[in-house]
Amino acid sequence: MAKEKKLVESITARDVDFAQWYTDVVKKAELTGYTSVKGCMVFKPAGYAIWEKIQQELDRRFKKTGVQNVYLPMFIPESLLQKEKDHVEGFAPEVAWVTHGGLNELQERMCVRPTSETLFCDLYQKDIQSYRDLPKVYNQWCSVVRWEKTTRPFLRSREFLWQEGHTAHATAEEAEARTVQMLNVYADFCEEVLAIPVIKGRKTDKEKFAGAEATYTIESLMHDGKALQSGTSHNFGDGFAKAFGIQFTDRDNTLKYVHQTSWGMTTRMIGAIIMVHGDDSGLVLPPRIAPTQCVVIPIRQNAEGVQEACEKLTADLEAAGISVKYDDSDRSPGWKFADQEMRGFPMRIELGPKDLEAGQCVLVRRDTREKTVVPLEKAAEASAELLGTIQKDMLERARAFRDSHTYEAFDYETFKKTLDEKPGFVKAFWCEDVSCEDQIKADTTATSRCMPFDEQEIPEGAKCVCCGKPAKKMVYWGKAY
Repeated sequence: MAKEKKLVESITARDVDFAQWYTDVVKKAELTGYTSVKGCMVFKPAGYAIWEKIQQELDRRFKKTGVQNVYLPMFIPESLLQKEKDHVEGFAPEVAWVTHGGLNELQERMCVRPTSETLFCDLYQKDIQSYRDLPKVYNQWCSVVRWEKTTRPFLRSREFLWQEGHTAHATAEEAEARTVQMLNVYADFCEEVLAIPVIKGRKTDKEKFAGAEATYTIESLMHDGKALQSGTSHNFGDGFAKAFGIQFTDRDNTLKYVHQTSWGMTTRMIGAIIMVHGDDSGLVLPPRIAPTQCVVIPIRQNAEGVQEACEKLTADLEAAGISVKYDDSDRSPGWKFADQEMRGFPMRIELGPKDLEAGQCVLVRRDTREKTVVPLEKAAEASAELLGTIQKDMLERARAFRDSHTYEAFDYETFKKTLDEKPGFVKAFWCEDVSCEDQIKADTTATSRCMPFDEQEIPEGAKCVCCGKPAKKMVYWGKAY
């Protein structure tokens, strides 16, 4: 019993050491494991199941917008990568190279894909000849490799899982519309499914994707006050098309270059779920992303009628579309409660002899631990309703936290002091000069997170928080993962 107690209580408190708390939750909830491959991780069943849920929900949303899935090679010849100068320079420090095939040195070394723009461009150059071939709206689910110096489960690893969308269009207007459309898909997914509120906006030129004309982002705030870039959508214009010769004959019989986009979301969103919703007891999963939404836990399961009642309740919940687990292991109820909380299952149902006699069961929320007694015959209906309430409440709490940790600063001293003493976002005006952006990072380690879409109008007389020159943009600044 002492071992059981230690298992579920050995999580460091968030406010004592947030980084250690995060590691403890990842390990104790059995989301990942360490490997002999430095900088890479094993996705254990509990962690991969969350990724599968993310895949399913995103894939459904993508396909509603006309996206088709494809799969391209994981190797990119160096000559292909070199065709787009800005792109290759942006990824050069993180590229892993293959130099040998078996015992023989390759005539041309190949990189393991850090991203697949060049491969998609190579495909489009072969497949697109006419306006009738457009648009191409493709996505692939795959892994990529980036040789990160510092790694952390889900947030940064040398190999990670993601989806990368790549599209080609006849006009700049169509490409821009698709870029914004996919950003909105990500934002809706984060808020509606992950219960994570986001700020939508444009990246500064310094922070945009290498080779892009514009990068749009959704930014979320973790419990420790650090920002996490949670999804990006890039408008490439016709830069890649010119580098790779992707042309088509338009309706007016003239030869034109396509306009392209790219957009992606990664397994770092599992890290975001942990850091936004988790507590000192472990993981807290929003119902819509939880592989297991409810655990039925018997009290005195060997008592007459309890097991049969739990099995029937489990079947009723499944019939109501709820993902449920019946924990009939030989652990004590107290251990099962703590284990359910540590693993983040959104709710549990307790059922024992006294409940059975009264014709009731007890619903317990993971997020607030609030208990509700309901009649057994209404348990499935009440559970479905409660799961919806939990989902809504988790989003509202996360939004309230973000809003209460978003500050404004109009002079540089206040700006630096706020970033130093109050973890969170700081909204401040900027003159668009990259030297001010560099100065802010040097003085505070904070970076520009985004220029929000809904705050683009700059009041008359607004000054750059760094240099005091006339402001051109409102920017969310923050320290980030």
